[in-house]
Amino acid sequence: MKKLILFALIGLTLSANAQNKKSKSMVKNKKEEVTEKKAVVYQVFTRLFGNKNTTNKPWGTIEENGVGKFNDFTDKALTEIKKLGVTHIWYCGVPHHALVHDYTAIGISNDDPEVVKGRAGSPYAVKDYYNVNPDLAVNPAKRLEEFESLIARTHKSGLKVIIDIVPNHIARKYEGKTNPKGVRDFGADDNTSIEYARDNNFYYIPGQHFQVPTSDNYKPLNGEKNPLIDGKFDENPAKWTGNGSRLAKPDINDWYETVKINYGIRPDGSKDFPELPAGYDKKSYKEHFAFWKDKSVPSSWIKFRDIALYWTAKGVDGFRYDMAEMVPYEFWSYMNSAIKTKNPNAFLIAEVYNPHESRNYINLGKMDYLYDKVAFYDKMKEIVQGKSNTDGISDIQNSMADIEHHMLHFLDNHDEQRLASPEFAGSPEKGKPLMVVSTTISTSPTMVYFGQEVGEAGNENGGFGTHSRTSIFDYVGVPNHQRWMNGGKFDGGQLSQPEKDLRDFYKRLLNFTINSSALMGKYQEIHSLNRYATEGYFPEVYSYVRWSNTQKLVVIVNFSSEHTSHFELKVPADIIKAWKLKDGIYPVKDQLYGKSTSQLHVVNGEGKVHISIAPLQSFIYQL
Repeated sequence: MKKLILFALIGLTLSANAQNKKSKSMVKNKKEEVTEKKAVVYQVFTRLFGNKNTTNKPWGTIEENGVGKFNDFTDKALTEIKKLGVTHIWYCGVPHHALVHDYTAIGISNDDPEVVKGRAGSPYAVKDYYNVNPDLAVNPAKRLEEFESLIARTHKSGLKVIIDIVPNHIARKYEGKTNPKGVRDFGADDNTSIEYARDNNFYYIPGQHFQVPTSDNYKPLNGEKNPLIDGKFDENPAKWTGNGSRLAKPDINDWYETVKINYGIRPDGSKDFPELPAGYDKKSYKEHFAFWKDKSVPSSWIKFRDIALYWTAKGVDGFRYDMAEMVPYEFWSYMNSAIKTKNPNAFLIAEVYNPHESRNYINLGKMDYLYDKVAFYDKMKEIVQGKSNTDGISDIQNSMADIEHHMLHFLDNHDEQRLASPEFAGSPEKGKPLMVVSTTISTSPTMVYFGQEVGEAGNENGGFGTHSRTSIFDYVGVPNHQRWMNGGKFDGGQLSQPEKDLRDFYKRLLNFTINSSALMGKYQEIHSLNRYATEGYFPEVYSYVRWSNTQKLVVIVNFSSEHTSHFELKVPADIIKAWKLKDGIYPVKDQLYGKSTSQLHVVNGEGKVHISIAPLQSFIYQL
């Protein structure tokens, strides 16, 4: 299986004479580079983060398997997350979603297990957008106040807050119990006698009752008896299902726990709302906001805009939008421009998987960042699994030159197989070099999923959720993370030495990236020049350069897990010229661990560095 090794030659420090001759513009550029830094998002599955229970019984109840609370994010926990090199924390699964637990004592209706996935429920079947998951509160009746306190603690620690908004679908049984004055629930004013109307919030199947999906291989709550499990769910007429199924009885593999939101897209796919004029891909969010100010838009647009502004007013700094490409980009222009008008620094992430639509959602939809999965993530996974070589990485980066800053890099999240799992990299160590490349190849933000930094492999089978992915449907514990949590001390006291070393690696790497001006600068591949080194053929090696006015980087990646690479790395003349380096020898020292040194030799305007790097090793050198 192929692996990855990094060598990064960083920070070609100006000579004393050159520093004495700095112009005022150079000082200004340096100041600008210091203020513009990479962002690092730390995604936590809020329900699981603080859970100390290690029972992990499949399909276990909240009493059996435990659950984390907002209050588990103590000042100490947040400080340690910040020290890891994090700028934003995404509290995943905060809005109140459907789940199987009795909260009728505080006025919340019970959810039918036949339209709930798992026992703890999917965070993407939101039941009430104006409140939060009662499971997460010490006092469920005061759950909103507890989350507001968490927002305040997070800001106090120096972190920004991100939560989910799921615009494409909501829970089949939506009930807004704490709506602000004047807010009507989704569907409350719909004409249910017809399939479609622009201002209906849902699509309907007139004359047909909803039928619970069935399967020989699946039973709600794993067959456990429950008074609501009777093969029926009261929905008449039936609504379209969240993934677009128009069947009154959706398939068991459909998103049957949700219903599709209508954004003014007619059943034939045509648009029933104003479209953005030509040229709006070049216009600012302020101009987009002005465009929509006097336009009549579908009811669902207004409802979701108001939801986003409600949370913005409470101090939420940004949103992660689930399945954003299933909603028209005109709506995103409308909503995101409204959010940016209230908070110009709002951090907006969209789950978009169609590369052909990326520019529409960035330029027309005014998204800040999109998942870079189909291109970068998938390529990294193929390489580490030995299914692909390094050829093609340059094409991916070059094809995104105009939008690379907007492509969020990640190697782990709640939807994907854990980086350290056998189904992905195979071990935490094998994931380390992938992480180095992920964080250094572009100006894009980096996202880390909690537990990734201590090698969590997602081995637990929670019930509805299966191994390799930490379950988002069940009450479970996260073993590696729990060892770092150490009973609430958040000091890594129970981690093994390799786990401590891994977290130290992440801490060093992430803190380096958020303080590096070069990583917010230019990129150029040198792979094609170095693929055939003097000592032989190196199909598993990939190299590129990054630079700014004050810092220069050379990154070398070796995806082999078996061979130490020995060769002379060539830095081409056009890079040496761009960096304004004269012939000479430049000593370099590793900045990640501070132990390794080497030399950059510049002869006749071309550079060479002798490389000797072991499997899975990474260097960040500074001249």
